Amino acid sequence: MQLDPDFAYAYHQMGNEYFDMGEFARANEHFTKAFQLREHTSERERLEITADYYQSVTGEQDKAAATFQEWIQNYPQNPVAYSNLGIAYAALGQYEKAFEVTRRAQVLGPDRGRIYTNLAFWAMALQHFDEARQVIRDWDMRSQTTSALWDVRYALAFLSSDTAAMAEQLQHLASAQEFERYQYAADTNGYDGHLVRARELTKQATDVAVRTDDKERGAITQAMSAQREAAFGYSAQARQEAAEALKLDPDSRAVQSEAALAFALAGDTARAESMAQELNQRFPLDTQMQSIWLPAIKGQLALNRKNPALALNSLQAATSPLEFGVIDFGPNVSCLYTTYVRGEAYLAAGQGAAAAAEFQKIIDHNGLVWNCWTGALAHLGVARANALEAKNSGSADAGGAHARAVAAYRHFLALWKDADADIPILKQAKAEDPRLQ
Repeated sequence: MQLDPDFAYAYHQMGNEYFDMGEFARANEHFTKAFQLREHTSERERLEITADYYQSVTGEQDKAAATFQEWIQNYPQNPVAYSNLGIAYAALGQYEKAFEVTRRAQVLGPDRGRIYTNLAFWAMALQHFDEARQVIRDWDMRSQTTSALWDVRYALAFLSSDTAAMAEQLQHLASAQEFERYQYAADTNGYDGHLVRARELTKQATDVAVRTDDKERGAITQAMSAQREAAFGYSAQARQEAAEALKLDPDSRAVQSEAALAFALAGDTARAESMAQELNQRFPLDTQMQSIWLPAIKGQLALNRKNPALALNSLQAATSPLEFGVIDFGPNVSCLYTTYVRGEAYLAAGQGAAAAAEFQKIIDHNGLVWNCWTGALAHLGVARANALEAKNSGSADAGGAHARAVAAYRHFLALWKDADADIPILKQAKAEDPRLQ
């Protein structure tokens, strides 16, 4: 039996299936087809199709939120509408609203594991870790599926530095979710400065993705690994890995966004600039493209040209709370790329106090960042920013800034005490440490 090619809601449901599997480009193909056929559906189906189209295809999160609100107004007992509205709010960085409406979704759909996962994510985004743990307990009381919410459990274990709990969660993934097992382990090893091991795990994750016809997620992982390589000082490796990610899935918006930033961080200004122009042309209405990805890429490109003032100007579109918005194709909630690049721009501009505030913002939002490389390097950023402020003869707080710099260098070097010794940024940190001078 074949599906009616004009059966709009079937295309929409297939889009949801692909989205849940992390195959975002395929999901968007089906969401688009459903949207084109939406006039042949019921009112409720039309609202759902329209909202998901805005949320996932055009990226117009305000329109998505408004449509979900209309859906809720007309059909107030549907948990999916509340849950998806929560995702739209989270994409806009409005996590208190996201948590509130997702809690309503939980009441209406108490047996839906995805709702519990999102509820815990938004709690962590608000730094409410005990609430996230309570969400897990609530789920465990309702379900015998102990491996559910594994990503939340792993994130909370990581944030608590509980290596045994992290290993336990990865063991749960040994067979059922092999890709995620390698991906999370790769990011954690990268966070800790175990770059050789992170590279091995990234390759294993990519190999699994290719073998299971999940190339987009494999390419996203490669592109994020390329960013890490660039940030740690391996520009040639970063450019090669970003190029390989694009070969694996050249048409994915997610891969292009992550890879363009990787090229910018690696100093491949021409390629990053060309990709940024293309992304701007393809996604002029996309909220996150215009408020997160392009500002971060353009800001880094300006830094490559030694123009911190232009970098800071480019980052003006990344306003709060948009800069905190959830990135739905990443393994964590958000790496806060624009915040990191803004911190680097303030450093380059000689504004130590402003730079320190940006890097501290990343540290203070570790419930968003988890094990992303920006979270580790934010500690070094705070150290460098305070060291810069301490050297500013006009600073009224030079002594305090020096003490904060020493403490931050100490924290970063302790975090990387077992890191691969030849990482360029680690060598730089050791040379900069005021205690060693």
